[in-house]
Amino acid sequence: MCSERLLSKLKKAKTVAVLTGAGISAESGVPTFRGEEGLWQKFRPEELANFEAFIRNPKLVWEWYNYRKQIINQVEPNPAHYALVKMEAHFQNFHLITQNVDNLHRKAGSQQIYELHGNIMRNRCVDCNKYIDDIYFTNSEELPVCDCGGLIRPDVVWFGESLPQQVLMNSFFATKNSDVFFSIGTSAVVQPAASLPLEAKQSGAYVVEINTEPTVITNLIDESLLGKAGEILPQIVSKLLDS
Repeated sequence: MCSERLLSKLKKAKTVAVLTGAGISAESGVPTFRGEEGLWQKFRPEELANFEAFIRNPKLVWEWYNYRKQIINQVEPNPAHYALVKMEAHFQNFHLITQNVDNLHRKAGSQQIYELHGNIMRNRCVDCNKYIDDIYFTNSEELPVCDCGGLIRPDVVWFGESLPQQVLMNSFFATKNSDVFFSIGTSAVVQPAASLPLEAKQSGAYVVEINTEPTVITNLIDESLLGKAGEILPQIVSKLLDS
């Protein structure tokens, strides 16, 4: 699955950047939380994942995120996640940019991660912006509150909110300076992350897409590998390390 051209580019590369999307997590069994069965089927994510909804009914939003976390805690990183950990250990400069909030990259052992949409296992205060370790809202009466008195919210980017600027700047910097850039498991339509593969291409990187089906960028990049990331990435890493 790994072409000789890609292998050659990787052997010479000093800086590698990777963008991951929902596809890599889907292989671990992480659902998209759309069209779910049961209680949450009557809610649209847009109605719960926004600041106005949280202020209006923080208990309901917290219950939804706890439901999501319980599902995520039941899944494990897959071979694609672990292959990226090995890749990070191999290269002088390696940057992992992800649109996922499920914490699976960290659980697998990746270190240099730019989480564009936050992390569902992390929380922060709406007033002082202090970060708080993972908590679960379990009391039907008392909401989690910061020492300053502000409400604590999940540290994820909600609809209508801007991406964390420093994370975004770091992601674009890593992209522009990469020798090889991977776009993995993403439809390449959600901005601004969707612009990263083409930004890498324009900056001179060898751009590789790994996805189960073609996307809008397939014909604009250097190489497209169709299939599961959990099967393709381990093959690439194995060839790289054995060469």
